[in-house]
Amino acid sequence: MAEFSAKDVAELRKQTGCGMMDCKNALKDANGDFEAAVKILREKGMAATAKKASRIAAEGLVDIMTVGDVTAIVEVNSETDFVAKNATFQEFVKEILKTIIANKPADVAALMPCKMADGMTVEAALAENTYKIGEKLSIRRFTVIEGVVSSYIHGMGMTGVVVNFVTDVADKPGFAEFAKNVALQTAAMPVQYLNREAVPAAVLEEEKAILIKQMQQDPKMANKPAQVLEKIVVGKLGKFYETNCLMDQAYVKDDSLTVSKYVAQTAKELGGSIEVVGYVRYDKGEGLEKREEDFAAEIEKMVKG
Repeated sequence: MAEFSAKDVAELRKQTGCGMMDCKNALKDANGDFEAAVKILREKGMAATAKKASRIAAEGLVDIMTVGDVTAIVEVNSETDFVAKNATFQEFVKEILKTIIANKPADVAALMPCKMADGMTVEAALAENTYKIGEKLSIRRFTVIEGVVSSYIHGMGMTGVVVNFVTDVADKPGFAEFAKNVALQTAAMPVQYLNREAVPAAVLEEEKAILIKQMQQDPKMANKPAQVLEKIVVGKLGKFYETNCLMDQAYVKDDSLTVSKYVAQTAKELGGSIEVVGYVRYDKGEGLEKREEDFAAEIEKMVKG
């Protein structure tokens, strides 16, 4: 009969993050040998990790880190939103951000073999944390931004925003608050493009075609010449820009201004130049298939074993 105490089971649980019964059974199978029990759990954990690969991971969190003049934003997904509150998961995401900033990999595939602070590769650490936390984890995407930025994270990592500026007044009082306001705007009012110049010609042509079609179906407009309709469409595109372009949006704290005018006004007040040159916005789970739970069926399954 293997000899081990409740304290051994608790210590094994603390080190591995596994359930109490799993730890008890592992110690039993290992005849009380603690290291052998860890190995058994790791082996079982790695097997469980492989099984988790087909599961849906659309929860998790978005996080941001700045070191010097380099900023990284990342989205790491899990199966449930409970994991976002897990300290182990949160620390893992922070370590991923540090690794991204240190290595500046081109994409997620290039990030995987990068070494983290403890010497473990990101790929191995991902598998290790999947094992510890007990859910499928996935590094979905990241972006590295250099230069003057302002960032904002909303709702426990639900949305993350980084706005990039080119300016000669970054060190002046008032700039930090201004930059934060632009980041808040970008988080509060989702848009597709930075400014009018960033809208692809194909998107504008499609929008024009839709507007012309709408007017042709209006009895009051149907008989107007094509060139007249074209001019009206150009006017109507202003609404499209206001909805889809950050710089054309009404500024949320003063809707008498557009964001573009707010930027120009602040630059004048600070006695320099400010240009918003880009932004990144990540919404957690955006575009991913969401996991649908049938809790009654799940409980019934657990009860039946």
